[in-house]
Amino acid sequence: MPEPEFFQATRQLFEAGQVDVVEWSFDVGWGRSLPGWLDELLSFYSDRDRLLGHGVSYSLLSAQWQSPQAKWLDQYQAELQKYRYHHISEHFGWMGAGKFYHSAPLSLPLAPQTLAMGIDQLQKLVQMSTVPVGLENLAFAWNQQDACEQGSFIRQMLAPVQGFLLLDLHNLYCQMANFNQSAATMLALYPLELVREIHIAGGSWSKSGQRHIRRDTHDAAVPEEVFQLLARVLPRCHNLKAVILERLGHTLETEAARTGLQQDFARLRQVVEQRSR
Repeated sequence: MPEPEFFQATRQLFEAGQVDVVEWSFDVGWGRSLPGWLDELLSFYSDRDRLLGHGVSYSLLSAQWQSPQAKWLDQYQAELQKYRYHHISEHFGWMGAGKFYHSAPLSLPLAPQTLAMGIDQLQKLVQMSTVPVGLENLAFAWNQQDACEQGSFIRQMLAPVQGFLLLDLHNLYCQMANFNQSAATMLALYPLELVREIHIAGGSWSKSGQRHIRRDTHDAAVPEEVFQLLARVLPRCHNLKAVILERLGHTLETEAARTGLQQDFARLRQVVEQRSR
């Protein structure tokens, strides 16, 4: 994250050499003036082939090909000349609709037409890339059927391009909570053999009528249930390269929040190292 609060919260971890790999959501930085320390950090990991790229706003399941997507690909091509990325990922789903273009990624139902559209627009991204390209599962789903079909949808989109799965465990936890599904049920729906990267994060609860909805807001500590999911899934992901802890920079303004992030990172390393023995 480019915010100074993020740098303040993580600087000690970087200086101690505890961070093996970093991920940069590159399209978040397009059109912005970024701090010098961020470029130095990204260049350091880029030079060592330990930098991962993550897109947010390509919107590969938009129903029509639009100029913002074409512009995105142009900027993406320039991005690949700036840093050396080990691999690239983008969100499954769409997040563009006319003038309304800033939102959480939303899903589409699995159908022959939507699958063909997704494959076509993913191939446009792959054709520009010189590294493996993957898709991240969403926290959002319209209903239980939508949640349960997402794994198959992603698998079928990835197959023609030999892509990988970025398995976001907090997103999976959101769907478990919102649709009353077990970890075993949800994990069985995803191609774990394609997992090359894992995300963990915290989030928040919102109330809708009498229901409490779990949201992937990246603004709080990682729930214990997500750490348990991580320990459970690690032995099954034989092609895993990296596990990334996510936290929005502007949510780290207090000392308590910064300490919490450091504690989550320490716990993450502990879980990964225990499962790697």
